[in-house]
Amino acid sequence: MRQMTRTLLAAAALLSASAAWADVTVTFVKPEDYADVPRNAIDRERTLKEFSDYFASLNKKLPPGQDLKIEVLDIDLAGRLYPRRNGADDIRILRGGADWPHMHLRYTLEQDGKVLRSGDEQLANMSYEMRLNRYSDGDPLRYEKQMLDDWFDKSIVPKVAKR
Repeated sequence: MRQMTRTLLAAAALLSASAAWADVTVTFVKPEDYADVPRNAIDRERTLKEFSDYFASLNKKLPPGQDLKIEVLDIDLAGRLYPRRNGADDIRILRGGADWPHMHLRYTLEQDGKVLRSGDEQLANMSYEMRLNRYSDGDPLRYEKQMLDDWFDKSIVPKVAKR
């Protein structure tokens, strides 16, 4: 009986603590109309899933009890996509010129239902190949994640820290 009581108390503590966790939610608005995501539905879903996972990981940088809601309105990935004629995977070529990553998003940062900050952002990383990048060369979204890290650290984290 004591073991059951301990288990119930631990579960209740976990549930009450989870209400204080930070949360990040992302919505992709009309992804089929984005400037540059894979044309193939499977590849497009994989790319959006990678972005979703990345955005979800940002909750670790937010104080408990805060919620960040992001609507992605457009994505233009680094480089240019060149279709292959034989049906194989398309090729993305990065030249480091005017092919930098770009993203349009809207966001709202809330705590206890109160809006702390919101905005409409046009993000770009024009020097994407000239900067050190903490993401591996094997990460297909390394330049976009770097751009989003810069935005988050400049626009969201400092505002949180000043509270």
